[in-house]
Amino acid sequence: MKIGVMTSGGDAPGMNAAIRAVVRACAYYNVKCFGYYRGYEGIIENDFIELTSRSVKNIINKGGTMLKSARSEEFRLAEGRKKAYDNLKSEDVDALVLIGGDGTFTGGALFSKEFDIPVIGIPGTIDNDIYGTQFTIGYDTALNTVVEAVDKIRDTASSHNRLFFVEVMGRDAGFIALNSGIGAGAEEILIPEEDQPLEKLLESLKRSKISGKTSSIVIVAEGDKTGKNVFELAEYVKENLDDYSPRVTVLGHLQRGGSPSCFDRVLASRLGVKAVELLLDGKKDIMVGVRNNEVVATPIIEIMRCKNSINKELLRISDILSI
Repeated sequence: MKIGVMTSGGDAPGMNAAIRAVVRACAYYNVKCFGYYRGYEGIIENDFIELTSRSVKNIINKGGTMLKSARSEEFRLAEGRKKAYDNLKSEDVDALVLIGGDGTFTGGALFSKEFDIPVIGIPGTIDNDIYGTQFTIGYDTALNTVVEAVDKIRDTASSHNRLFFVEVMGRDAGFIALNSGIGAGAEEILIPEEDQPLEKLLESLKRSKISGKTSSIVIVAEGDKTGKNVFELAEYVKENLDDYSPRVTVLGHLQRGGSPSCFDRVLASRLGVKAVELLLDGKKDIMVGVRNNEVVATPIIEIMRCKNSINKELLRISDILSI
């Protein structure tokens, strides 16, 4: 048996640990493993390398992905997928392990349906927005990166009695903003799932000032639904609250980089091994994830239909602690 492995979509800390786990599980079970560069684009171009247990030494601590990542427009077309299939068959590749997010799994499910190629997904995205798992690879590291950055911003905010708006990633999901906001002690957290009126933000900041706070941190997910981007939010507050001199920090792609946390390394290792074992058991078209500290499998078709939901209890806690 030959198994191909690839990473696709946005990179996330821990992807290399997942690649390592897949490759070494293949070596343990005497299965050949091919690594495809730049996701589906690499399969279309037949750009691959045979990976052995020694090929993945010293990568468990590295951020990013040794196999690179890209989004493939050609794979969206039937002709592109047919070319990818022909390339896999020419190398006698029997199955694929896909490390990425929902876009990666959507493409894999279609590819499997069209050409009967077994696929197993491993959730690798800092957004933590994949249904079927409590945690995605890279999420924990991204949270720690954000909290560390906000801690440093708070030093400056306190020194100058200023309000800082900090934008974090999360176009469609507020997991990073909500959890890092609580962890960093933010006064307000704006996320896509909550349509918070701007008046509520102003009232909260007024209340903070009355209570004696001399500085404030507002965490803003990039997909916040207030109708204003983070710079417009800062300008709005400046125009409506005389006592504040807002500043903006956009953390951007900083959140995707860095050495993965121990949690992400262990999670990636568990999911990578399980993905190979499921393929050897004849399973296909599923994603491996973790729930209640147990590795579980969820049909990819179910993942495509559902979304992870924000923990409403954390929103309540955030309101209480921001007093």
